[in-house]
Amino acid sequence: MSTLCWVRRDLRLHDHAALSKALTESETTIVFVFDHLILGKLKDKHDKRLTFIMDSLKEMEATVTAHGSSIVILHGDPVEEIPRLASELGVKTVHCNRDYEPYAKDRDTKVGKRLLAQGIAFDQSKDSVFFEKHEVLTNQGGVYKVFTPYKNKWIEAFEATGKMIPDFSCDLGHLRKFKNSKSITAFDWYGALGFVHAPSALAGGTAHAMKRLADFDPKMIDYAEARNFPATPGTSLLSVYIRHGNVSVRDLVRAGTKHRSEGAKTWLSEIIWRDFYQMILDMYPHVTKGSFKREYDRVVFPGGAPEFTSWAEGQTGYPIVDAAMRCLNQTGMMHNRLRMVVASFLCKTLLVDWKKGEHYFAEKLLDFDLAANNGGWQWSASTGCDAQPYFRIFNPYSQSEKFDPKGEFIRQWVPELAHLNAREIHKPDPLMAPGYVRPVVIYELNRKRCLELYSILKVAEE
Repeated sequence: MSTLCWVRRDLRLHDHAALSKALTESETTIVFVFDHLILGKLKDKHDKRLTFIMDSLKEMEATVTAHGSSIVILHGDPVEEIPRLASELGVKTVHCNRDYEPYAKDRDTKVGKRLLAQGIAFDQSKDSVFFEKHEVLTNQGGVYKVFTPYKNKWIEAFEATGKMIPDFSCDLGHLRKFKNSKSITAFDWYGALGFVHAPSALAGGTAHAMKRLADFDPKMIDYAEARNFPATPGTSLLSVYIRHGNVSVRDLVRAGTKHRSEGAKTWLSEIIWRDFYQMILDMYPHVTKGSFKREYDRVVFPGGAPEFTSWAEGQTGYPIVDAAMRCLNQTGMMHNRLRMVVASFLCKTLLVDWKKGEHYFAEKLLDFDLAANNGGWQWSASTGCDAQPYFRIFNPYSQSEKFDPKGEFIRQWVPELAHLNAREIHKPDPLMAPGYVRPVVIYELNRKRCLELYSILKVAEE
């Protein structure tokens, strides 16, 4: 009997826990399902994320074809499709890597029950994170709710292993040999799914991911500082490849631990942040519907549709915010520093519910990841697992002056301000920039309103 390896957000053929295990056991077939429940929620039929996934699958298909095999592509509900295919192939085990999102966990539970009823085993492996929820615990055996102590324990656990980084090799010679008339390259899957090819600035696939990782290696030494400046190529641009599993988390840890610079430490810290947010989502799924700190659900945000629309369209009158949002809308990408700036601006300056911003990012970000997106928005809104209090409010003017000092990023995305000098561009005088929208709110006044808004929690605690 053979095995089936179901790939999802792990689109690669190297260092792949589930695939490695399947290939070791017996002849293996790889399958990918276009989940109609997920695709049905995508409003934009030119969604660049689907093209990124297609590119990744095509790269994988080229490799497995060279071994006489193919990737089975299905469209429908995985709860129906995976057990059906497993039965048709007569496999003994279905392998996949664990996913920590609520929908995925529920889906996988249902798939497992269906398979069990058919006498087929369902085996899930740890792959998308370096440490799972019960591998990094407090000294009392509890789950960490604040990042810094979690990070310290993560590093302690890593060092306790002798800094061993597993490598799940994949012998593709053990793939099942067959020809596939509905492979990702032989069949019009765009037409079948009702979507249109929409390439982005970042093409999908492991080859592109590994090249970016290699190109980033000499830049890592400066990462701690350079990563804060959106006009500087100081980041790896790997987030979308990480999201879709074109690289493994172990690839990232290897890259971050072969150097001893502050930049490398910061890079490793970002990897740990990712593990942390996946753990929080896994252990506290209520964060997808409200605040991690449940008492913060009592805050009523007065900002409405006009404020949200100005933010979403990049028409707030705050140059750094507008530049960031226009970049997102056009490319599906946003620099991490700017994500913090625009998130803080929406919920703490425009006083709009952070969940609306979280949802907008989920629709637009090429690298959208539920755990990271939710964690980042809750961090910005001070509703999440963070030791910092609610009065941390980013000043859009000072953030702009500090992290885009020459106004290079602003000029690229807000051409109405391109003629202004480096001093004028951060807080433009309406007389100097008549073609640019005036500020929709006054920052200083709304900062005070925000503090009053959140103060209800302080009064309740007293």
